[in-house]
This record gives sequence, C-alpha cells and structure tokens, in this order.
Amino acid sequence: MLDLLQQKFARLNLLLLVVVAVIVFATMGRAAGPFTFASIDGGTIDLADWRGKPVLVVNTASRCGYTPQYEGLQQLHEAYGPKGLLVLAVPSNDFRQELGSDEKVAEFCEVNFGLTLPMTTITHVRGPDAHPFYKWVFDTANFAPRWNFNKVLIGANGQVVQTWHSNAKPMSAKITQAIEAQLPRG
Repeated sequence: MLDLLQQKFARLNLLLLVVVAVIVFATMGRAAGPFTFASIDGGTIDLADWRGKPVLVVNTASRCGYTPQYEGLQQLHEAYGPKGLLVLAVPSNDFRQELGSDEKVAEFCEVNFGLTLPMTTITHVRGPDAHPFYKWVFDTANFAPRWNFNKVLIGANGQVVQTWHSNAKPMSAKITQAIEAQLPRG
C-alpha cells in the first residue's frame, strides 16, 4: 500500500513539474504584446505598427544629466529610421527629473534638440503603475529602468534583444551594431 502511495505521489510531482515547466517556457521569450502609448502629439503610438522591424524604447527626462543623449537619439532616428527603426522616447517623472506637463516636454525637446522622433506622454516606467510595456520587459528580460535614459531594443521578432543602462550612448558601437543586426534585409 505504501509503495502505491509513493508511486502516485511521484507521478503527481512529475505532473506538477511538467506544468510548471510549460508555464515558465511559455512566458520566456514572449514577443512584445499589443502595446500602445499615448503620443505627446496626440493620438497613439502602436508598437504593432512596427512588427518585423526593430524598436528602441528609451525612458527620458528633461532635467537629467543624461538629457544630452537626446541628440544621439535623434541621430539614430535620422540614420536608421528610414531603414526601419523606430526610436521611441518615453518621458517619465519616475526619477523626479521631468518637466510638469507634456506640452513643456515637447517644447523643451523641440527647442533644445530639434527632436522629430516619436515621443509618448509622460509615462510611468517602473513600479506598480509602470506602463504594460515596461512590465512586460521586466517579466521577460528582468530589466527595469534604474534611472533615466535606459534603453530597450526590441527585435524584428518582437522580443527583447538587448537592454542598456543610462551610460550607454545612443550612437555607441554596441547600440548601433545591435540595431543594424535587427534591420530588415534588402
């Protein structure tokens, strides 16, 4: 009788292990879901519009020591945008360095950097109120912004390819090479 109970318990443990493995593998490497952001210019920015193309998402702030990186982000936008890259700036006040309104952010970026790349409205990028995109990045890549100007590269396949912290310059070889590897061929 004890042997029969031990066999049933072993089968139950094996079944439980299989179920847990299926859940873990199902959530690993998930492609980016249907994520939309409110655009700073009105309307929405739907990442689904860039399926099959790379997307670089950067949480930004206007009053940060890394704010001059806007220049490099604009350069990426101009150099790789025509080849299929979306560079998306996501202003956030999670680190208390963003201006008080979307209008002020848009004006600051236009006047100081001549930005033409897409920008979202001021958005939470970490914690319980984080935008679903950032929750997905944390769940799939264990990455959450630790400061402003953290970068997330989503590949043409919709998965996180690489993440970089604030000190990675947008036009650095490590970022441009990762982007180039994801651009559509032909």
